Amino acid sequence: MSASHRMLLGHYQPGTSIVHRAPLFSKYLLVLAVSSSVLLWRVPAVGLGALLLSLLLFAVAGRRVLHAWAAPLRQLWWVFAILAIHQSLINSPVFALTLISGMFAAIQCGRLVLLTTTQAALLSGLEAAATPLRWVGGNPATVALAVALMLRSIPAIATSAQNLSDAAKARGVARNPAVLAAPVVINTVAYAQRTADALAARGIMERN
Repeated sequence: MSASHRMLLGHYQPGTSIVHRAPLFSKYLLVLAVSSSVLLWRVPAVGLGALLLSLLLFAVAGRRVLHAWAAPLRQLWWVFAILAIHQSLINSPVFALTLISGMFAAIQCGRLVLLTTTQAALLSGLEAAATPLRWVGGNPATVALAVALMLRSIPAIATSAQNLSDAAKARGVARNPAVLAAPVVINTVAYAQRTADALAARGIMERN
């Protein structure tokens, strides 16, 4: 997995800041509060304020975490640009600014949780939160495992797509998404099969 993809999603950065030491539930409350605010009050002041808050929290978390703040802008700027242009045309530039700033603030707060919380703590928190599922026959540990696999698979698939794109470019082949789709799907299925085999080998799931 490349460093850029780890930073894009949010790979744990060790630290002793107050953000790192904060209880996991308080970080989840932060994400909930920011997401709810930008949805309920769709004005530029709220969106930009939430965005500045995220930047401040990244700075408080330390230099390594702050360095990761701009990762989505560096790699996904074109997505935000297209969305901003689209919303400016069908609504207004003010609405576009409100939408983009609020959405980006919510994304950043979610990334902050991943950047400042160990995977073990995240999974323990998810398992605890999923405890009510036992009342309907669910397994909280399975839910936590599913989320862990998702967090691992997203960067792995992204890296696979990037490697295939780079290989095509090196061979002088145009990086056509339609051409790359089949190899990416094949690699994704292979990754899923390897994961299932590893789980079956540990007795976590059965393979037919």
